[in-house]
Amino acid sequence: MPGLIGVILTMTMMIITSMAVVRERETGTLEQLITTPINSFELMIGKLIPYIVIGYVQMTVALCVGLTLFRVPFRGNLILLYVLSLIHIICYPGMGLLISTIAKTQQQAMQMSFFIFLPTLLLSGFMFPRDGMPLPAQYLGLVLPLTYFLMILRGIILKGIGLK
Repeated sequence: MPGLIGVILTMTMMIITSMAVVRERETGTLEQLITTPINSFELMIGKLIPYIVIGYVQMTVALCVGLTLFRVPFRGNLILLYVLSLIHIICYPGMGLLISTIAKTQQQAMQMSFFIFLPTLLLSGFMFPRDGMPLPAQYLGLVLPLTYFLMILRGIILKGIGLK
């Protein structure tokens, strides 16, 4: 269950963000936003904040389902989990924004998102133990934010690990 939270957040945050921004470019509303008196930093923050809220809602729903339906024990600090999750929740919408700058259509954005998501899923330690992977794959997995987020999720939820 902790791993599924990370995978769900990774997939949905990246795909939804990239698809939404490309759709805005296709319909012409992004150009209208660019002509407003806000600067580009404010525009990007305005684009990221709704997805951060959506990410926290998804994480809360997944935690509630895991704790009630599947009776997964929660041994750690909930506030610490939410604070450390912010880094991950910001990272993948940021990747979605990066994808949306390259993609011209929604279909391209979807394909690019899956092109990044599938290796992330395989090399992060979600499906296969990282210790059993070849050394180059282990090093490549160290670049992926999901690798560290899975360690955080498993450590806080299942083991009760804190900051000490």
